[in-house]
Formats: sequence, structure tokens, C-alpha cells
Amino acid sequence: MYNKETELKLNDKSRILLKALRNQEREDPRNIVNDLRDVINYSDWRYYVKDEPVLADQEYDQLFAWLKVLEKENPALITPDSPTQRIAKGLTKEFPTVDHLVPMLSLDNSYNAEDLREWDRRCREFADVHHIEYCIEPKFDGAGISLIYENDILTRGATRGDGIQGEDITMNIKQIKSVPLSAKFSMLGVHQIEIRGEVLINKNKFKQFNDQRLAENLPPLANPRNAASGSLRMIDPQEVGKRGLEAFLYHTSYLDLQEGKIEPEALKTHYGTLKALSQLGFRTPVNIMKVVKGIDEVIAYCKDFEEKRDELPYEIDGLVVKVNEYALQDKMGMTTHHPRWAMAFKFKARQATSMLRRVEFQVGRTGTITPVAKIDPVPLSGVTVSSVSMFNEDVVREKDLRVGDTVIVERAGDVIPYIVKPLTDLRDGTEKMIIFPEKCPVCSDKLVKETGESAWRCVNINCEAQVVERLIHFGSKDAMDIRNLGEANVKRFYELKLLKDIPGIYQLDFEKIRELDGFGKKSIENLKTAIENSKHQPLHRLIYALGIRFVGETTAKTLAKSVHELMAMKGMNEESFMALEDIGPKVAGAIIQFFSNEDNIKMLHELKRLGVNTENISGQKTGSGELNGLTFLFTGTLSTMKRGDAEALVESKGGKIVSGVSSKLSYLVAGEEAGSKLEKAKKINAVKILSEKEFLEMIKE
Repeated sequence: MYNKETELKLNDKSRILLKALRNQEREDPRNIVNDLRDVINYSDWRYYVKDEPVLADQEYDQLFAWLKVLEKENPALITPDSPTQRIAKGLTKEFPTVDHLVPMLSLDNSYNAEDLREWDRRCREFADVHHIEYCIEPKFDGAGISLIYENDILTRGATRGDGIQGEDITMNIKQIKSVPLSAKFSMLGVHQIEIRGEVLINKNKFKQFNDQRLAENLPPLANPRNAASGSLRMIDPQEVGKRGLEAFLYHTSYLDLQEGKIEPEALKTHYGTLKALSQLGFRTPVNIMKVVKGIDEVIAYCKDFEEKRDELPYEIDGLVVKVNEYALQDKMGMTTHHPRWAMAFKFKARQATSMLRRVEFQVGRTGTITPVAKIDPVPLSGVTVSSVSMFNEDVVREKDLRVGDTVIVERAGDVIPYIVKPLTDLRDGTEKMIIFPEKCPVCSDKLVKETGESAWRCVNINCEAQVVERLIHFGSKDAMDIRNLGEANVKRFYELKLLKDIPGIYQLDFEKIRELDGFGKKSIENLKTAIENSKHQPLHRLIYALGIRFVGETTAKTLAKSVHELMAMKGMNEESFMALEDIGPKVAGAIIQFFSNEDNIKMLHELKRLGVNTENISGQKTGSGELNGLTFLFTGTLSTMKRGDAEALVESKGGKIVSGVSSKLSYLVAGEEAGSKLEKAKKINAVKILSEKEFLEMIKE
């Protein structure tokens, strides 16, 4: 799509535009609009397709806002492929049914080498050749889509549907920034083209999405496929845009050439076509696919790739093997169900069946009552699962789960155990309905369910279960990071009446602790040091540690950057909170409720008296600082500071901490005993690797 010379020109153009914007220079809107579109489209391509951003978020937003203003002032300059046309104009009330230009058939499946050899035999027989060149690509576990471009412009996006017809979701497709609104197909002599692909959610974004659902006591989605599919059919396109969807395009099903044009050589093979799509600005699997000769190479590659499947940032459930030459594909044809020239090699399943033996009701730190299924231990994705959260009563009723059921268990994103469904055909009449308690299983107070919520809650803030869970959360790694306190010690200290509330952590009687088994001089000193160090944690950690309902780590950081001192939030109203990024009425209400409770205010004053930091020391605003636009990840053990302190230092200077290694990562800081993240980073040229010393020198400079 862009050669080096063009990229250099666009980079220069972006700087000129930013300078003109700062100086408020006014030129002919037509010239500026065209330049702005070029730069924004280029920036989208670098960020969403190449994973190599060229503009800081703030700079991008400024240029985008300028383009919107100019187009509003000059409506005649708006074009269908302008970046502003991704912005939804309202709710999509219905999704009309549309016909695919070519049916979207299913794929035949194979599970072993014998299946692949038999398929290869049939391929060679239909094609009447001795050897075939195959393409092997990931079988993405997402939601299938079909895109139509006419005269270089995206005119329609549709779901797979039943394969013959799908739903028109064009406006939602436009929210996916890795899908170009226009592409120069005319350079290839193409008038109209239908392209097939898959909409996905990155594993890290999927985890963040599920973490948020868990924080709201909602069941996590079982896999990224469900999240992607559900997102595509949301009625509010703006919400679709917030989901972080990505699209990989992997097949052209229909091609109509301009009059008098002949099919270019590049479009005569599957690999060549995907390479051409990539050059036109589409995200394709061309860089992670393999072209091989013969079925033996296919089998060897499939076996090797299955062991590496978890290294990809996306969920895949197998590989797809395709005949590379389109002439041979045409010769082989299709059945009514599947193309003869393609075969899916499926990986081993990540589900298992077990027996639901009993249900325990657990009380969380916010009083939420969670039903937990106790099942017969079963190995699943490398771990043995015996307890599975059922989240709330609504989920139990919707799935019709009963004690004694045989159930299918899956690990959502290979992390969270999740009951998919009961096998009702196996019931023999001995199964029992799951009865929810009317009173808290710990303190016996009456449970309540608030309007619009699905969970029952114990509202007694002195309920022992809640107190203990709040203490555990307060000292956890992502909160105040009080090492050596831990869940076991919190429960032990609480039972022995050495600890009763959060301020009590900073008033522990170490003379009495010294008398306990397992506490020697060194372990006590370590605990003392950890508690003392926690007093100096940045404000966002304290906010997260307080356990305010619906306030996760990201929201805590947003709140911390909005105030200079914690108690300032007591005077903020709902409107003030909702003006902050990603805070809606439910979260704002929970924060206001927390700061309206006099017991909570008393606790905060006590923490401040005990020396706990309650101020935003850095005073940095989002997007400011010397490290603005740069991303960091720390791995291994740092010798001069704690990892949390190093991360806080980066954020105080405008940098961003990410959770995984990818081409979007700017710097990996490797401490002692750095492991797989370091090895992965070495394979990505875009990632710079720093030692702890080099990192500190960079910060100093």
C-alpha cells in the first residue's frame, strides 16, 4: 500500500499539519482535507494493520478533530472513504438480510495425518496431477464476514449467516479500523470484489473485557469468538468501535474485472492474492502462512504449529490447508457443503465433561454472593479444574444447571473455568434444582438484589467474609503490593484478632506475631518492610486497593489523574466523574456511594494519619510527559526498585504499560532471570530491549 518513499512523505506531511494546527494556519480547506485524510488513513494502517504507530494518540486525535471541523464547514468535501465516515450517526435498529455474491461454504475437517493424506489423494485425483502446492494458514476462531468493494469503495459488509444469506452490518464493519474504507483495486483492473475474512479480538483485549465483566459479577464470554460475534451485531455502532475488533481477510470469493482487463498474474494463486490484499492495506495472514509442496510438508508443519498455537496474540482452533493455484481450485470444484480444495486441520479440543456434585455460595469483598460449582476434578488445558464459578442466579437459571448434571467445562481464553452447558440428555431424574439462599451464608443477614442487577448481595459491611476479602484485596500485588502478608496470613491474623480492618495493617502487633509458628526474625522484618513500603505507593494503587465497586485498575488510574488528593473525590458529583474517560453512571454512582459513607471517610483519614500516601505525587495528566506515545513492559527481577515503582515512574512521564510482547511494544526492560517475554521480544525488530541500568539512564536523560 505504501512504499518507503511514500511513507517518508506522509510522515513529513503529518508534522507539517501538526505545526500548522498549532500555529492556526488557514489554507485552502480542499488541500488540507486531502492531506489530513492521507495522513489519518496512513496512521490507521500503521497502527491497526502493521502494529507500528507513527503518531501519538493525542496528535492523532488533534488531526482527526481538525478534519471533522473542516468537513462540517465544507460538506461538499466529504467523501465516502473519509476517515470521519467510520463514525456512526446513530443506532442501527435492524440488520437487513442480504445475499452473498458467492455462498460462504463450511470447511471439511481433519483431526490427524491420515485424514490429511486421504484428502491429498482426493485432491490429486480431482486435479489430475501428481504433486500439489498448498498454502497453510491459521484457522482464526472469530466471526466470519464478507466485504464487497465496488470502484475501490467499501459498499457492504455482512455476517456469514447461513452461508447463502447474511445480515448487512456495514456500519458496524466501518468501526473496525483495520478494514480500509477504500482500496486501489482499480490498479489491478478490478471493478468489484467480494472478500471473506474473520473478525477477532486480541487475547489481551479479550482478557480485559472479561475482567471487567467479572468485576460486575457478569459471566465472562467463553471465548473471543463469542465476543467478536456479539460485538458485530450490537445496535450501537459507537459501542462496536470501543470493542477493539480486528479483521483478517483470507479469501476472495468473487472478482469482476473492468471492461477489457485481464486477470493479473498476482491474483492467480491464493498466496499471491493475499499478498496483493496486504499491499492494498488489508490485514491478511500472509506473514504467518506457509507455502509448501506435498502433503508430507503439510503434516510436518501442522504438527509443529499446534505446539506454538499459544504464541499467537489471537485464538485459533486449527489450520486451514488450501490448494494454492486457483486454476486447480476451479478444476476441483465444490460440494454443496464445502470446497474440495480446502481442508481444516483441527487442534485438540479444550473442553471436557464432568459431574456437578454440589454448589457452594461464596461472599466477595463487595458482598456479592457467587455460586461455585464443585465438580469432579478434570484436566483441562494443562490444569486440573474442580471448582467453577457460576457467577449469579440468572446464569444458573438460563443454563438450567442442576446438582448431579453432567456438564461441559471450558476454560475461557484458556484461563477462566466456565460451564458451557449441562448435557440434559444424560439426566436420570435424580438431579436437584439449585436453591439460592435468602440469607448470607456467613453473617446470616438478609440478601438483597438491586434493580437492574443480576447478583444477590450481602449489604452488611461488617460481614466477616467481606472484611477478610477486602483485607486480602488491599494487600494484593496489583493493589498495595504488601508481600509476605498474603491470603493465608490475613485469614490467620483475622482469626486471632490481630487484624480487624484496613488501617489495622499499619498497626500490627509484631510482638504477638513473633510468638506465632512460622514467623522468625527475617519473615517479620520482611513483612514490616513491605507494609512500610506500601505507604509510598502511587495514588491509583490506593484507589484500586480500596475495593470500590466496579473500579478496576484502569479506572483507578483515571481517577488518580483527575485529582491532586484522594479526598477531593468526596466533593465530586456524578457529572464530574462521568466527564472522565470510560466512567458511566453505574461506576460514578458506586464511587459517590463509597465517599458518602462516613465509616469509609473515617478509614481514609486514619490511613493518611498512619502515613499512607493519599496524594497524586506526579500530578501528570494523561498524554503528557517525555515518554508520551511510548509503551513499556518489565520482565524479570529488578535490583534497584520494585516493578510497580518502575511502572509508576513510566506512567508519571506519560508512558504506557502493556501486558504482553507485540510489535506495538516500544521497550522491554529485562531484569534478572528474564524468561519467555525476553526471548519473544528478541524476534521482533520493532521492540527495543533495555537492561535495568539502560532504563534508568533513559529516565534520567
